[in-house]
Amino acid sequence: MKRSLVLFLTLASGFALSAAAQTPSTPAPAGPVKIAVIAFQAAVGQTNEFQRNLADMQKKFDPKRQQLKAASDEIESLQKDLQAQGDKLSDAEHASRARTIDEKQKQAKRAMEDAKNDYQQEMQDTFSAVATKVADVMIDYVKQQGYTLVLDASQQQQAAPLVLYASESTNITKAVIDAYNVKSGVPAPASPPAGLAPKPAPKATPAAH
Repeated sequence: MKRSLVLFLTLASGFALSAAAQTPSTPAPAGPVKIAVIAFQAAVGQTNEFQRNLADMQKKFDPKRQQLKAASDEIESLQKDLQAQGDKLSDAEHASRARTIDEKQKQAKRAMEDAKNDYQQEMQDTFSAVATKVADVMIDYVKQQGYTLVLDASQQQQAAPLVLYASESTNITKAVIDAYNVKSGVPAPASPPAGLAPKPAPKATPAAH
């Protein structure tokens, strides 16, 4: 499940950046190229707004999570009971209990798949809604700072990394996060949601020769 979350969060960040890139802009002034690097996925995930929305979303899904756990516990209890009493039951009773367990397992599997799909869709919607706005703030920031090119370090885990080396002076991730937090007006959460927020991309290092 974590791999799926990482995949669609990465895709969502890509969609947001693509949309931002399609926004009409004025031609870059002639002169030296000033390059900035941003871990865009991490920037979105670390904004106060996304952290707040993620916590709200997790609370929303808590009842379903508890329901699924209760169903799993019930199935486990029925299985243990059948194993413990198996030799004391008639063939008909044993078969009946086995069918009941099998049906409950199928129902639990369908419920788990539905819940997983609903969760992933809402996670993607939650991420994309913030990512689009972060992209707008990023564009305003780089224009104000005179950057002419922005590279996304979020793609570091792919086979062909986009950024092989970047000095800290070119990294605008924190600056964009801070600018977005100010603009959104959302205060920092008391404690960040556990487990599912995108992690910062590792710092780039010089490529081996």
